[in-house]
Amino acid sequence: MRQSQLFTRTRKEAPKDEVAKNAQLLIRAGYVHKEMAGVYAYLPLGLRVLEKIKQIVREEMNKVGGQEIIMTALQRKELWEKTDRWDDRNVDVWFKSELKSGGEVGFGWSHEEPITDMMTNFLSSHRDLPAYVYQFQTKMRNELRAKSGIMRGREFVMKDMYSYTKNADEHKKIYDATIDAYLRVFERVGLGDRTFLTFASGGAFTEFSHEFQTLSDVGEDVVYLHREKKIAINQEVLRDDVLTKLGIARDELEEVKSIETGNIFDFGGMKSEQLGLFYTNEEGEKTPVHLGSYGIGITRLMGAIVEIFSDEKGIIWPKEVAPYNVHLVSITSGNADVEKEADRVYEMLRESGIEVFYDDRDLRAGEKFADADLIGIPLRLVVSEKTIAAGGFELTIHQLAERQGKGTLVAESDIIETLHDA
Repeated sequence: MRQSQLFTRTRKEAPKDEVAKNAQLLIRAGYVHKEMAGVYAYLPLGLRVLEKIKQIVREEMNKVGGQEIIMTALQRKELWEKTDRWDDRNVDVWFKSELKSGGEVGFGWSHEEPITDMMTNFLSSHRDLPAYVYQFQTKMRNELRAKSGIMRGREFVMKDMYSYTKNADEHKKIYDATIDAYLRVFERVGLGDRTFLTFASGGAFTEFSHEFQTLSDVGEDVVYLHREKKIAINQEVLRDDVLTKLGIARDELEEVKSIETGNIFDFGGMKSEQLGLFYTNEEGEKTPVHLGSYGIGITRLMGAIVEIFSDEKGIIWPKEVAPYNVHLVSITSGNADVEKEADRVYEMLRESGIEVFYDDRDLRAGEKFADADLIGIPLRLVVSEKTIAAGGFELTIHQLAERQGKGTLVAESDIIETLHDA
């Protein structure tokens, strides 16, 4: 895409009421627009990043057998009353509305109830199980204090998957497979070395649930980390018996701040009993279906990436989630031949299947480089009189939270292979 055709513009300053670094940078770089506290619109560059994160998650959910669906945002009051989660005293984040025809509806903050209710139409025999479904859905939560930019919003995108299995043993297989899938997701988006499987309370359903906590100084959570074992423990389950069970000693643990970027949960058969989801087992007995729930906050993950991979100049996207593969910057200085050469390079890259964001604007070099730093595409290719005279293009590679100072001259004959391999 030509940058001159992008309707958004970069900004030197973030809105005065925006305190979170992720939102400040995303607004300044033209990725998001703040509609109100905790509510953001995603602009062309921001949508490209979101879709890349979603595609990574989609691929990993498909690998464990997930089938993608999309549910409704409007939800029935009577369904949630069955599980005692309609009352604001039990769930305090509902957005609710009255229908003109009478009655109340809720705006989905989670989807265990409607998906499980839907499954009563399809799962009735042991032959129908297991089944795993997932969606990317806009959730709405009436947070008292929306803060932390896109990491804690009143409206946000989540991937939620639900597993329906015959028993605890069958459930454990998909549960463990999903843990591995989540770890692959975090590795692919650049957060693998700082995201840890975290033991948390399972509430009334099971001894433990599991969170995925990403280390960050701006995190709202505090967990206790064992780096060697690659696990963390939430403060709510930090007890001697738990440490013994995990084979961990109090002085091996490190207290760290973190962002919860995923969670997985075992509901057992309780919610299926409440909602009437039963199957007939091999002996002909009516049995509640075993339910598991698995969430990753897509927009929260995007915000966490920005918090971690950025500096005073702007964002530095990990390669797999950057909006484009390469940022092509032309420094023409009024030279029509340089402009023509940059246009040729742009078409050459596109024809080679490289996603390219082309800064063809009539601006000074300093302005272009400042915008490129802010936008944060990790590969930058510069075409100028100097590079043309030298017989190539200047390639700069920014690796995550580290900016490389000087570019390297790459010959045109090598540029496609170099960009594919970088």
